[in-house]
Amino acid sequence: MLNLKIESYLKIIFLISLFSLISAFFIEYILGHQPCNLCLIERIPYSLAIILIILNYIFKKNEQFIILLLVLIFSFSSIISFYHFGIEEGFFNESAVCSLKNSSDIISKEEILKQLQEKAISCKDVTFRIFGLSLTTFNIVVSLCLTILLIKVYKNYGKLKKKSRGIY
Repeated sequence: MLNLKIESYLKIIFLISLFSLISAFFIEYILGHQPCNLCLIERIPYSLAIILIILNYIFKKNEQFIILLLVLIFSFSSIISFYHFGIEEGFFNESAVCSLKNSSDIISKEEILKQLQEKAISCKDVTFRIFGLSLTTFNIVVSLCLTILLIKVYKNYGKLKKKSRGIY
């Protein structure tokens, strides 16, 4: 493990989360690749991480608890990504989550007809790849790395906190 201060680890996680979200929005809105429902769900942990890290810098309280929350959040992200990867590879069948639409947008029969005409994005169809790998595959790697890093930071919190204060 790198011998950095806790603040440095949180800044790295913040930047990775921010880069992940910006990339996802760029691929969706600029390149025009529509995400499936699980892809959208996979963005939630990065958003939560950004919010928690900002709150940590504002209030400067419960830092160890926030790190533990981040461990749980990225563990959840890893599980969802593994599940999504399993659907993409045909190991699992698509669940109801993959076919859900936002029913609050449906107001009239015209809206219902419009939604029926739109092609639903399937969780098993990969519309965007980098180096032949789906974004879900990259999310598995990033989520697992962040989970492992955060577990190490949490386990070594006392030593890292002393380093942050300048006490060795």
